[in-house]
Amino acid sequence: MMAVSRSMLSRRKGMTLIELIVAFTILLLISSMAVPLARSRVRKIKEHDLRAALADIRTAIDKYKDAADSNKLGPQKQDGYGYPESLEALVNGVKAAGAAGADTKIKFLRRIPKDPMTNTYEWGLRSMQDDPGSNGWGGQNVFDVHTKSDLKAPDGTAYADW
Repeated sequence: MMAVSRSMLSRRKGMTLIELIVAFTILLLISSMAVPLARSRVRKIKEHDLRAALADIRTAIDKYKDAADSNKLGPQKQDGYGYPESLEALVNGVKAAGAAGADTKIKFLRRIPKDPMTNTYEWGLRSMQDDPGSNGWGGQNVFDVHTKSDLKAPDGTAYADW
């Protein structure tokens, strides 16, 4: 049997510097590929949540408008065109019309959804009287909502135009 010297054993105990550099380089390459995929996934989730929140709010606005047009709600502002005065009116509810509905409130939303792009509960609003391309709100009523984010989708459209 051959005798193993101390110098041979000390060389085999750990990784060499070259092996460490190669291992870290491989880890760096793998992680650099994973980060863009994770960011893309987060962006897609936010886009999905934005579409869902906009759909919920717009459906509630449409239901309010339908109820106002069919005289199911109490007295409306004349320049409101049957649209809610604010998003809070959709959550807090509006008194129903008629003697039977004097104590009844009709609610259209449980809560105002969070804007996933700005991570706040503040939405950009448009009234019926506002210019369709405007991002400002005249304050008369709530005809439409949009995110206040300045970011753009991968196709180049602004999230505020969704």
